[in-house]
Amino acid sequence: MSSPPEAPKPLARLVERFREHLVSERRASPHTVLAYVRDVTALVAFARERRGEGVRLEDIDKLLLRSFLAELSRSVSPTSIARKLASIRAFFGWLERETLVSKNPATSLASPKLRRKLPIFVSAEVAAEVMTVPLEAAVSAVERVRDSALLEVLYGCGLRVSELVGLDVDHVAFEREELRVLGKGNKERIVPLGTKAREAIVTYLKERPTLRHERTGAQDPRALFLGRRGTRLGARRVQALVHRYGALGAGRSDLHPHALRHSCATHLLEGGADLRAIQELLGHASLATTQRYTHVSLDQLMGVYDRAHPLARLPRARGSAPAAPAPRKRPRSEP
Repeated sequence: MSSPPEAPKPLARLVERFREHLVSERRASPHTVLAYVRDVTALVAFARERRGEGVRLEDIDKLLLRSFLAELSRSVSPTSIARKLASIRAFFGWLERETLVSKNPATSLASPKLRRKLPIFVSAEVAAEVMTVPLEAAVSAVERVRDSALLEVLYGCGLRVSELVGLDVDHVAFEREELRVLGKGNKERIVPLGTKAREAIVTYLKERPTLRHERTGAQDPRALFLGRRGTRLGARRVQALVHRYGALGAGRSDLHPHALRHSCATHLLEGGADLRAIQELLGHASLATTQRYTHVSLDQLMGVYDRAHPLARLPRARGSAPAAPAPRKRPRSEP
C-alpha cells in the first residue's frame, strides 16, 4: 500500500507542528503519533484532490470532512473511521487552541456506532492452571522460570504487554512489594506486586545472567525480561508464549496477554475490590474504560441483590414468587 501524497507546503508545515505537539506536549506514544499524522495527512491529500492544489486550511470545512469520512466508509471498518475521526478532532482542536482556526469543523461530526466486543477472560481456576504450565514445559531451565515470572506479572499485576516488556530490573521494588510501570502516554504508575509474582521474579533473577548472546556474551543490563540472546523480550514473543501456555494449560489457544489483564480485573472485582482501585491498578484514564474491561458474574450480582435489596430480605418460601397484593374493595356507591 502506497503512502498518501505529501500535503501542500503550508498545510504540511501545520501537520509537522501538530506532530511535534503530540510528541513534546501530549507525550503520545510513537504508534499514536504515527497514526494521527498519517490520518491527518490523508485528509489533506483528499482536500487537495477535491479543492485543488492550492487548498487552504479554511477550505477544509464540515462538508469536506463528511465527504472524506463517506469515502473512507467504503473500504474501512467503523472502528477505523472512529479512530481517524479522533485524529482529525485532535488536529483541529490543536489548531483552535493555537488560534489558527476560528471554528472547529470536526466538533459537530457524529462518531459511527461501534459494537463493543466482550474481551476474552478466564476463570481464576483456569488462570491458576496456566500459571503452572511453564515450570513443566519442554524448554531450558532459565526459560521455565522466566516464563513463569512473566505470566505471574501479566496476570497478577494486570499489565499491558507493552508495559511488561518495558520493565527494567530497577523497576522492581522488592522491599515495598511494588512495580514502577510506564503506561500509555509515558504515564508512570505504581502497581502492587503480589507474593506469587514476587517469588517468581526472585527465582528468575537468579537464572537471568545465563541469558546472553551465545557468541559475544552480550546482555541487556536494564531489561527485566530477556530473550535467549540477552536482548529485551519483545511483545510478539510474549504474545506467542501466552498463546502456547494457554493452549497447554487450559486448552485455550485464543488466550492472549490482554485476556490475562482483563481476567485480573474481573477477579479483583468479584473479590470485592473497588472499581476506582482497579482503575488505578490498570492505569485507565477514565472509569468508563474500567467498566468496559470488567464483568460482574451473575452469582455476584445475585449476591449483591440479596444483601442490598429490601424485597430480597422478605421471608418467603424458597423458590416461590412474592405474594400478590390483595385486591382492593370497590367503595359502595352513595344511595
